[in-house]
Amino acid sequence: MFQTFDATTRPDQGPPRLAALRAEIAGAGLDGFLVPRADPHQGEYVPAHDARLAWLTGFTGSAGFCAVLADRAGVFVDGRYRVQVKAEVALEVFTPVAWPETGLADWLIEALPGGGTIGFDPWLHTAAEVEKLREKLDGSGIELRASDNLVDRVWPDQPPLPAGRVRPWPVANAGESATSKRQRLGAELAGAGHAAAALTMPDSIAWLLNIRGEDIPKVPVPLAFALLHADGTVDLFLTSGRDLDLGTHPEGAVRLHDRDAFPEALKAQTGKVRVDKSLAPLAVSDLLAQPVWGADPCVLPKARKTGAELAGTAEAHLRDGAAMAAFLCWLDREAPGGGLTEIAVVEALEGFRRATNALQDISFDTICGAGPNGAIIHYRVTEATNRPVKPGELLLIDSGGQYLDGTTDITRTVAVGEVGDEEKLCFTRVLKGMIAMSRIRFPKGVAGAHLDTLARAPLWLAGQDYDHGTGHGVGVYLSVHEGPARLSRLSDVPLEPGMILSNEPGYYREGAFGIRIENLLAVEPAPALPGGDAHREMLHFRTLTFVPIDRRLIVTAELTAEERGWIDAYHRDTLAALADRVQPEVRDWLVRACAPL
Repeated sequence: MFQTFDATTRPDQGPPRLAALRAEIAGAGLDGFLVPRADPHQGEYVPAHDARLAWLTGFTGSAGFCAVLADRAGVFVDGRYRVQVKAEVALEVFTPVAWPETGLADWLIEALPGGGTIGFDPWLHTAAEVEKLREKLDGSGIELRASDNLVDRVWPDQPPLPAGRVRPWPVANAGESATSKRQRLGAELAGAGHAAAALTMPDSIAWLLNIRGEDIPKVPVPLAFALLHADGTVDLFLTSGRDLDLGTHPEGAVRLHDRDAFPEALKAQTGKVRVDKSLAPLAVSDLLAQPVWGADPCVLPKARKTGAELAGTAEAHLRDGAAMAAFLCWLDREAPGGGLTEIAVVEALEGFRRATNALQDISFDTICGAGPNGAIIHYRVTEATNRPVKPGELLLIDSGGQYLDGTTDITRTVAVGEVGDEEKLCFTRVLKGMIAMSRIRFPKGVAGAHLDTLARAPLWLAGQDYDHGTGHGVGVYLSVHEGPARLSRLSDVPLEPGMILSNEPGYYREGAFGIRIENLLAVEPAPALPGGDAHREMLHFRTLTFVPIDRRLIVTAELTAEERGWIDAYHRDTLAALADRVQPEVRDWLVRACAPL
């Protein structure tokens, strides 16, 4: 199993660890210390070595931070984790803080009216993050001071940095050679007058060099730093002592160094070095003689998938869709009897994906929430929380696979037996939002913030909403969460052809049920329409995910004719795409699951 079900933290571990950290804070002459859920690469998944927030507080979510003062410790989490955090931390010493509604600066100013000094590790906070916080603290008497990491001082059994295998990723999958990428991006740096760019995002480096790694679960990247130079050469910094194959590169084009040499290499740069203020740790720009702010040169090209990447991703989704269909057929047969648990469902789903003989890993820990656990947006089942799958409840399953040719991410919410009318109405509103996003055409230059309302409108009209973005970018055998574009009210990055995004509206009622429906979409040029503006370039989405949506939960009378037409067409296409990829029993189930409304 790629997924495990052990609880990696316990609330009772937090108080003594917090006390030890507070002693270090006082000894360092500080009034507080910031503990982010971050590593120097600012990735969503961090290695065990960098899981400081979880070790200190017990909170295991993928985003958040803790601000530790002498008399209080706030654990800042967004809407995805408001329920989860209360179950994972010792509430007698840690106080959950609704973030970003309550900003860190405001919280600190209220907690330290006389001012004070807050320490932070400059390798774990971006330059933009620190700059913004300092601006908000200006005039408060509160100073931010860079420090070594005080958590590491009190973590006696901190795991070492990983040093997993690194392997080349085939050019046939990438659609462009590493040499072409290096030279193309190096020329862009030269044209901007930059001598180099400091790369700190592992997926940027993996994309640039057409390599993949095994340093962290779920994301096939090596944890590396790099300097991309204007001549197209690269200095690569990796933990030594690993099984390493970078593939074939011209002599001198990719120079390998130990990871620990990166700070000195930054100090040795004499020309202008581009640094992404929003991605790179503050320590990087502080070490450079001539840092210049600019976007990571790999981020946007990586998001614009090549034809080979799009074709591979489409094939991965058909393979994954067949596995999902087999799983849902099994679930429909087994769940009504009441003998399943959440863990049993997760184990079965991974088994169906493994049966493809192509699965490299899961793309994230499967979220499988039965009944009220479905309302925990990023719920991870453990032996301690494992719940029976009961008839009369909803079951939310959000999962994905890592395949050499693509990364998948799909959510389906299914009825176990007969469920209530309220659940069906809420499901239908979520579905209407998902359909609206799937059908939209939009002019070039439109960003995710412009489209996010489409998915929420049916819920808003009923006085409902959800506390997460509508969609995120997705990599190709890389991170399931990829920037820079999103379907979110916070995203101002224009959508471009080749980008892959999720479309996943939801609705969650704490203590009762959760609903989410998710497909992946590819941005494409839209065909011209009669009467349309000939001069206006339009885009639309092509759906990549083909798996039935539970028709038993759809209140057909709430759908417009266009919405009914979309769901019937989607199911017709799903049946055609998967029928020849599944066993006869599953094919029979597909025929029923994909029947017209």
